[in-house]
Amino acid sequence: MVSNVLDSPYAVFALSLALLWTAVQIGAFISRKLPPLTDDVRDDLVLVTNASLTLLALIIGFSFSMAVSRYDQRKNYEEEEANAIGTEYVRSDLLPTSDAAKVRELLTRYLDQRLLFYTARDSQQLERVNSETSRLQADMWAAVRAAAAAEPTPTVALAVAGMNDVLNRQGYTQAAWWNRIPPEAWGLMMSLAFCCSLLVGYSAHGKEKFLFTILPFLVSVALFLIADIDSPRTGVIRVLPQNLISLQQSLHSQ
Repeated sequence: MVSNVLDSPYAVFALSLALLWTAVQIGAFISRKLPPLTDDVRDDLVLVTNASLTLLALIIGFSFSMAVSRYDQRKNYEEEEANAIGTEYVRSDLLPTSDAAKVRELLTRYLDQRLLFYTARDSQQLERVNSETSRLQADMWAAVRAAAAAEPTPTVALAVAGMNDVLNRQGYTQAAWWNRIPPEAWGLMMSLAFCCSLLVGYSAHGKEKFLFTILPFLVSVALFLIADIDSPRTGVIRVLPQNLISLQQSLHSQ
């Protein structure tokens, strides 16, 4: 359930907005029920509230930095994967003619599947893509292994090493897409935001308390942005496989 919510930035925004707005209202309700605060107590409350908001801002900033670093990592691995496939496509000329043609054909189909991996949004489609990718990887490795067994030369070994790099890059890419902000970190961040909203609501007084409802909206927008960058498939900000698309166009033109 938690992972499903974190996979949808819009759900994170709606949930956080409702939760934080409720916290502000609870704080304001408690403030109305208790006796008015003295000046000394209100000064202490302002100090605690400001310190809590500063801590919340730091946590949100760190979380945003974590999400951006993971996004950059996914982009870098997309570039490396495109380079690995393109290099192995060229190195396939080092294999015997029949094996080279087979490897090039498999690499072209494999590249199509890697593009689908980046653009797939449906879980069933992604499962089919992963299944086909695994099958093509087995076929490509079998092709270069057979060539290496038939002609164990340094040039053929270079092509085998290139295929190994192609397979490794796919694993690195998959690990980067799995590497996201832990749900526990989200829980702590939401708890801190709830407490801050409670303090802000408690600090509100008179007709000006409606101004404090702006805080839940702003924090929710910040959490939406973090969740959006941290969601590789369902967010608005996504990793575009520009290098893979460019490589696909280059191979098809040949």
